[in-house]
Amino acid sequence: MESLTQLANLVRSRTRPPAALAEDQRVLDLFKNRAELKKAHGELQEEVYRLKDRIKQQEGATARVQEMLAALEARLGLIETAYPALVFYQLRSFWQCGREILEQFVAELVNQQEDRERRAFLAEHNRRQFARRQGIEGGLRTAETQHLDEQERVAELLAARAKLTRFWHYFKRREVDRRLHAAREAAAAAGEALEEARAAAERLSAELAPQFAGLSLEARRAINLAVIAYAEVLCLRLIDTPLVALAREATSRREVADDYGDREECEALISAIATARLALQAKSNVAQDVKGRSERLKVIARYREATDTTPAAESVAIGEGDVLAGLPLGGRRAARMPNVLAEDTWDLFRVLLR
Repeated sequence: MESLTQLANLVRSRTRPPAALAEDQRVLDLFKNRAELKKAHGELQEEVYRLKDRIKQQEGATARVQEMLAALEARLGLIETAYPALVFYQLRSFWQCGREILEQFVAELVNQQEDRERRAFLAEHNRRQFARRQGIEGGLRTAETQHLDEQERVAELLAARAKLTRFWHYFKRREVDRRLHAAREAAAAAGEALEEARAAAERLSAELAPQFAGLSLEARRAINLAVIAYAEVLCLRLIDTPLVALAREATSRREVADDYGDREECEALISAIATARLALQAKSNVAQDVKGRSERLKVIARYREATDTTPAAESVAIGEGDVLAGLPLGGRRAARMPNVLAEDTWDLFRVLLR
């Protein structure tokens, strides 16, 4: 019964006029367009909800910033709270100064090492290319000479064959024909070898110089050890002050702390921060101190993975007997020296190369 129904529908569809079929197609297209419009409308609604959510998040962040600014204005409006706020932001700026010094140091080392390795890479590439070019050009010259020799041999045999016109030269002609056939095959093979040699020379000329892949693992490790050494040097210059610890604490907070004492104590801290900033920025003995401590780190640094560029923090800890500019660090001075990598001093992990 179902088969008969399908057959009847098929017959009716075949017997319907073209205008009715066109109307059916138009209705079908309208349904398709309606489905596509509903899908696009749903996607647009989702995008609107997503944008509204982002606006709410941004409004919340803006409100929090406005609250912080209002609190800061209130603090700066009173002498008792203004000076601690000044110290707080001076300490944060002091920490940022140390990080900028390390970032500049890394940029200089990367530029120098990249230039050195790029020159070495291009020199090695040129050396290999020169050896390849010598081999390909030598093969091309050999192929040209052999092709010329084979062509001359064919020409000689053709000339000899042309002279053998008498009937008693029959057997000589057969011998010359045999040799001529072999010579022509050898000339064809020499021609193919010549074409291959020319194609190899063209491919070599069309090759582009490879791109420099970047610093090697050894170079990145060496730069990171030098940066860790520089961070230690900066801390060692301030070993007799609590400013590194205070700056770390201030950086970890979002709101101003009132732990810096009264006005006189705050002014003393501000003066000490200015002096310490000059000590950080001083370039005297920097190269010597960083080199010495880098050599020490190369000996003791250990890496968890073969591809790691940053050593394990526990392997580069400061110990008794450390020296800065000829002055040993012993007792309390060594105890006050932080493990710059473990404590992320000067935001070291943002500076180190990956």
